[in-house]
Amino acid sequence: MSRYKDLYNDEIKDAMIKKFGYKNVMEVPKLNKIVINMGVGEAKENAKVLESALGDLETITGQKAVITKAKKSVANFKIREGMSIGAKVTLRGERMYEFLDRLVNLALPRVRDFRGVNPNAFDGRGNYALGIKEQLIFPEIEYDKVDKIRGMDVIIVTTAKTDEEARELLVQFGMPFAR
Repeated sequence: MSRYKDLYNDEIKDAMIKKFGYKNVMEVPKLNKIVINMGVGEAKENAKVLESALGDLETITGQKAVITKAKKSVANFKIREGMSIGAKVTLRGERMYEFLDRLVNLALPRVRDFRGVNPNAFDGRGNYALGIKEQLIFPEIEYDKVDKIRGMDVIIVTTAKTDEEARELLVQFGMPFAR
């Protein structure tokens, strides 16, 4: 069982109830899912690049990645509808807490010149989006086996109704927001 899941059940709920004055325990926001998305534009010329990105995502998350396809044709990017252009993984439950733990405590501190994540990257409905510039910050990725440095988007979806509630929830989980 993840340390974060245990932490959420007791300490975080108590802190959130104290700060926001919820009347019911079910009102307390919680993590719903984490979606990790990797856009691979070079995949239109070389299919091996997409396989490599899939492998990296699966190594980082411990779960099978899904290939994402273009919804529309874009002539400027030489992309046709239905082309494979990325990969994503949706984490829920135990794996979600496990990934958040590794992200906050292992990966983010390994970023060069790290001063904290952007505190304004909330969408207005309690969800947080985080861009990562390189997959090398995760300890599971071996530097020698990486063919190309790729970035990814990490979207943390919560049941919070406002950004303030979601920010407090992530602070309780130890998310290092910039001052």
